[in-house]
Amino acid sequence: MQPGSLPPLVVVFFGMTASGKSTLARAYAQSHGLSWYNTDRERKILAGLEPTDRCPEDVGQGIYSPGLSRQTYTTLVEKARLDLAAGQAAVVLDGSYGLRRDRQEVVDMAGQQGARVVFIYCRCGEVEVKRRLELRAAEQQAVSDGRWEIYQHQLAVFERPAAGEDGCHLTLDTDKELARVEAELEARLASLLADLSAG
Repeated sequence: MQPGSLPPLVVVFFGMTASGKSTLARAYAQSHGLSWYNTDRERKILAGLEPTDRCPEDVGQGIYSPGLSRQTYTTLVEKARLDLAAGQAAVVLDGSYGLRRDRQEVVDMAGQQGARVVFIYCRCGEVEVKRRLELRAAEQQAVSDGRWEIYQHQLAVFERPAAGEDGCHLTLDTDKELARVEAELEARLASLLADLSAG
């Protein structure tokens, strides 16, 4: 997965709801035998729920309150820290990470563990977002509670990656079929890691 000369790695898949980040993160983690931590799952576990329990609450309410959201992101960082401290070569984190503060928390932890961070920003067009949200609404085992109104809210508040942010960033357009997106991810990430190793 990575050149041997590289330090441990944290790969963060992030983006707005229905951007395909969780599907891609899970597939990437499975194909490389890595731990995968997802905010939707951890949030519900923290709330004493099953991951597939539906919670169609308003933005910022219930299990989506700012307090529980903060706790959720802190939990993912702590799980990644424990994995890195135990000697794992890489770990995958998966969530919207729409606040730079949450992304910086990952960078700070990784720095303390002597690890690098690569952020994979997943994005797709609104037509595909609507299609995916409609499919998700009919899926009984879906973990995410993402809906169109949540997507609309995220459009207004999501802090997109900007020049000067810490950590390496790749942007993936995920409208295409999963196999094509996975192939692009593997190629671009391999090139990035090779550059980091050479540097």
